[in-house]
Amino acid sequence: MAAVLVMAAFAVGCRPVAVTGGAGSPDSKGVRYAPATPAPPPLGRHTKPAPARHATEPRPARTAHPAPASRPLMAPGARGAQVRELQARLAQLGLFGRTPTGYYGSVTTTAVRAFQRRQGLPRTGTVQPAAWRALRQQTHRPSRTHLHPPTTRPIGVPDPRCMRGRVICISKRSNTLAWVVDGRVVSTMDVRFGSQYTPTREGTFHITFKSRHHISTLYHTAMPYAMFFSGGQAVHYSADFAAHGYRGASHGCVNVRNKKALAPLFNTVRPGTKVVIYH
Repeated sequence: MAAVLVMAAFAVGCRPVAVTGGAGSPDSKGVRYAPATPAPPPLGRHTKPAPARHATEPRPARTAHPAPASRPLMAPGARGAQVRELQARLAQLGLFGRTPTGYYGSVTTTAVRAFQRRQGLPRTGTVQPAAWRALRQQTHRPSRTHLHPPTTRPIGVPDPRCMRGRVICISKRSNTLAWVVDGRVVSTMDVRFGSQYTPTREGTFHITFKSRHHISTLYHTAMPYAMFFSGGQAVHYSADFAAHGYRGASHGCVNVRNKKALAPLFNTVRPGTKVVIYH
């Protein structure tokens, strides 16, 4: 009977569902005359005389060129470690409600404008030196964990059923998986679930078997590091989830997009390990 169950589980699987001078010299009669104007140089055959200008005619004004605006330190479209630090510092002030990604997108632009408004600075949405100095003065240097959190969402409070023993604790509310050992969260990772037509089951389960290089015989898709817990439903790595995020869904499995985080868990978990899936 056990062999039949194993074969049935292998037969199913999940796949993703997309600026003028002084007075002149006096003459013999003591009369002063205006200083003589020097004679102009002789005109060449091809030289044209300069147009005469009336004494009262104003000189043409020089064109004023505005000083170039200072270049922002960071602006929309930027990527890198400095942007990640910017996001983590804004998060400390409650202005950036997500985990740092290192990409300067619309959410970061909105957060920067909010900070500029607080400071009475022009709300450009780009980070000028004055705004960057002010932000650094008001926040502390982010730790590595703050810069590179294990999940994109807070894991929330684990279900009471996860607080004893070794449990794979999966929350549909926060879309996270936590590996909990005797009430201590050891590791976390983002997960996604099945669609409304192929929902992921909720409840308390146990790992029935594992398959490191599993291929779904039903959908013919790869399911690396699969840990089956309820029939054909399993926790496994999903390349589609890693590429497209939450735009897709599984056919009931618990998809993980961080393969480096899932591999150690796969190596640790044994058949019989408890799995709790809750909302």
